[in-house]
Amino acid sequence: MNNLLRTKFLLTLAVLLLLPSCTTEFLDRPPEDSYNVVDFYQTEEQVNSGTNHLYSKPWFNFISNVSWCIGELSSGNGRTWDPRNADFTNFAITGEHGTLTQAWESLYAVVAQANSVINTMPEFVHPDISQDVVNNAIGEARFIRATAYFYLVRIFGPIPIIADNNLYVLEPVVPRNPESDVYEFIKRDLQFAVDNCYEKIRGGSYDLNAKVSSGTAKAMLAKIYLYEQDYTKAFQLSQEVITSGEFKLYGGDAEDGDPSGSYYDLFLTANDNNPESIFALQWSTSGQYAEGNGLQSLFAQAGVTGFADGWAAIGPSIDLQEAYEDTTQDLRYYATIMDPGSYYDDLNGGYAVSPTVNHQGTNVGIKKYVVGNAATNGGGGQQSYPNNTYILRYGELLLINAEAAVMGGGSSAYGTASLNKVRRRAGLGNIDNPTIDDVFQERRIELAFEFEFWYDVVRRGPAFAINYLGNTERGAFNNDTTPPTINSEMFSPTMDDMLFPYPTNETQNNPALQQPPVPYNFGE
Repeated sequence: MNNLLRTKFLLTLAVLLLLPSCTTEFLDRPPEDSYNVVDFYQTEEQVNSGTNHLYSKPWFNFISNVSWCIGELSSGNGRTWDPRNADFTNFAITGEHGTLTQAWESLYAVVAQANSVINTMPEFVHPDISQDVVNNAIGEARFIRATAYFYLVRIFGPIPIIADNNLYVLEPVVPRNPESDVYEFIKRDLQFAVDNCYEKIRGGSYDLNAKVSSGTAKAMLAKIYLYEQDYTKAFQLSQEVITSGEFKLYGGDAEDGDPSGSYYDLFLTANDNNPESIFALQWSTSGQYAEGNGLQSLFAQAGVTGFADGWAAIGPSIDLQEAYEDTTQDLRYYATIMDPGSYYDDLNGGYAVSPTVNHQGTNVGIKKYVVGNAATNGGGGQQSYPNNTYILRYGELLLINAEAAVMGGGSSAYGTASLNKVRRRAGLGNIDNPTIDDVFQERRIELAFEFEFWYDVVRRGPAFAINYLGNTERGAFNNDTTPPTINSEMFSPTMDDMLFPYPTNETQNNPALQQPPVPYNFGE
């Protein structure tokens, strides 16, 4: 890229708060028709707000349209007849699928916009701004870039690592890099965030909890090591975050919880950024984040939202319903799944679930991330709701700690205690000597409809995953019989189904995606 073009490009970068959510270009670049970046980053307030957009806008399509298709439909936690996304349930996704394409475009938009902060802020920030302030903002951007790459590598496997989009403006053919290099890149980003983001304690002023902290990055780094099966580091880092006291279970034991809340309360808009929230996307229909999410439009049934949406596009699978240890005792069931006739006093001022509720043939509905009409959920409109989306919370961190311990990475006593804190908050009894299957089961129920289960299944290895997924009930109830019977549907995946194909338009535009991965140049 010649110097003149590079200079023109840098001088016309948009103010980052105004960037679009995504584009159809793989190497998404900011528009060249807005404010001059040279005039931005001149005050601490501008530096601090320069990362706001990274918490919402570029994530919209991935969260609203893709995350639940991969995390819940493909895993068998959910089912659908919707022809747009039914292929996620039967392992028939190809590179032509529009929803899959949105995953690539949205996540690389996150990467591109994080890169804009990382690469332009140091050059154009006012010299009087403290380096600690600058490094904190860059740490936020590097954390969010790492999180986007974490999704990309889990969905697609080897992918191109882009650290500076400007370098490829005139050379859009980019090789893919090995998964091991992607994970190394992620870890370096997260370590920078650990070292440079502010340390915090999550208190009662929830708005102050919104942004990434050093502890946030350390918790995510623990999860990365869990995926790499480095159980010693996963245990060590998760234990450090636990003992730091930065985060707490919302509800649970007094020693490690916030008794003012509960599992159900985690998902109320009023409790966004509660002390359990380690990293959540910040949706709002006004104010500094200024972007709502569309999950309620897809999850809710007609009449709940107060608008024309409420499409019930996915239902909790029969397999998931049967996976609960005790649907009356486990408090997470009521917070996740709507049974016929259940009553929710906080939803729209009081809401009774229809006796005939039947999302996608499952004879139940979804409650998690369904928050009701604008008058009772903090505002919003169709496909634009203000409630946060969790990416990582303390309940999961405790289960990371438990899994690392079970796999030999640390104290079994600490790991068992972590698991049982999650169970007691849910209203269940302790497990004295948990196994990996116990942790796997707990993760499934604790994180149901938080879009993690597909990745949990796949990371246990192809032999386990193929067997497990092939024996997951994906059928619907036949209500023409009394009692209803099940029209069983099961689908057997192959090794190739453990990763998703690259979008066809991306392989056409970037033929290097079809070539063997090449090592990433870390500049060492």
